Amino acid sequence: MTDQNDLAAKVPALKGGRILCVGDLMLDRFVYGVVERISPEAPVPILRIKSERAMLGGAGNVVRNLVALGVDCCFVSLLGRDSPGREVMNLLADEAGVESHVLTDDDRPTTIKTRFVAGAQQVLRADQETQDAINADTETEIIARAIADLGRAKALILSDYGKGVLSDRVINQLIARARDAGVAVIVDPKGNDYSRYRGASLVTPNRRELGLATDLPVGSLDDVEAAARALIAHAGITHVLVTLSQDGMMLVSEAGAPIQTVSATAREVFDVSGAGDTVVAALAAAVAADFDLSDAVRLANAAAGVVVAKTGTAVVSARELVATLQAAGDVAREDKILDHASLVLKLAEWRQAGHKIGFTNGCFDLLHPGHVSLFNQARGACDRLIVGLNSDASVTRLKGPNRPLNDQHTRSVVLAALAHIDGIIVFDEDTPAEIIALVMPDVLVKGADYTVETVVGADIVQAAGGRVLLANLEEGYSTTNMVAEITAKE
Repeated sequence: MTDQNDLAAKVPALKGGRILCVGDLMLDRFVYGVVERISPEAPVPILRIKSERAMLGGAGNVVRNLVALGVDCCFVSLLGRDSPGREVMNLLADEAGVESHVLTDDDRPTTIKTRFVAGAQQVLRADQETQDAINADTETEIIARAIADLGRAKALILSDYGKGVLSDRVINQLIARARDAGVAVIVDPKGNDYSRYRGASLVTPNRRELGLATDLPVGSLDDVEAAARALIAHAGITHVLVTLSQDGMMLVSEAGAPIQTVSATAREVFDVSGAGDTVVAALAAAVAADFDLSDAVRLANAAAGVVVAKTGTAVVSARELVATLQAAGDVAREDKILDHASLVLKLAEWRQAGHKIGFTNGCFDLLHPGHVSLFNQARGACDRLIVGLNSDASVTRLKGPNRPLNDQHTRSVVLAALAHIDGIIVFDEDTPAEIIALVMPDVLVKGADYTVETVVGADIVQAAGGRVLLANLEEGYSTTNMVAEITAKE
């Protein structure tokens, strides 16, 4: 898994990817004002209007987010042949990099969602819409226009708001053709019957939607995982990404695969309107750019954290996403340096997520390629790697009065900057036996200059069902020899 700063460095790779988006297009209106009194006619607030704003909504907001990330988009949808529809088309024309194939229908009004906002608080939403099924000829044209672009697309988004564009026939044929073309299908779902999306690569329900779709409890994270796995088994979907509001996200995959949980970014939430659109867009953009799914989920989570801090149906730009990931990376590096209490919490979180825990230890006074090789091998044998670091006092007792060259804080910060390390715990004892007993790792790693019998903690780990890995050594590297050479040159 890429760390946050490395993930930020990959964001420019999103630019220029091509995504096909098919779904319900609508007009979002926001009416802003202040409430200063209650109506004498009825017990309702009077909103004194100060400004109004209109923007693309529904699948149109997915398109806006794709454009903001620098992604090219082919967009297939349907509008009414009316004044709001023309307003939507004018807004869509302002989005660079979008190839639009938007049909019009005399018999269907354009969907309008009007939100009335007092200060930062939404006080009312009024919807003008129809949910009637589209006719067979319209279905055929939507399918034909979408299939014509599948050969150029790297991912297909189905943005389902239940307004008729994504009928069962449209969904079934587009998923089947996308699978034949090797194109990932990402669905923002609607309704209770997710078998409509059978064959999709990934669906993105929120907690409430998952509960409705499965008729199962979703109160705890264990409940969410169980419901997601039931959905996968019933609906024939490869992955389910559950958005959990303040609890972040959970990715659940087909049977046997571990779950991935991502914590929400700590932000003040102003408006969640359209946050699901941002998640779908960022996820699809990352998949289209060949990110692994774990990194795509973390990118989408970061994007959602940005957009909920804005008012209205907002988007996140590539520049904002880079800044957010870099800031989180800096915090994450500091968060890797753990005390005993935070270590226990991290271990519980990782084990709940099904992660395999690894542990290694040392003084790491001067990092060299041998250490890097050790960490690479250790991280390759586990999902989360804890490094036990000898304290300054411990190093002095082991190495002599002139060591360490770098204090324990400096050594911790350097280790925290390495992507393969997920946590650092400083110990003051001469051996890490007590820390190993606390961590109880699945894999205990030391260099191949040890034998299993001489590795401290091997007996504890093996008795608990874990194993010991003796990592191959890089020839010619030794901290002691490096210190001697430095001293000789002084």
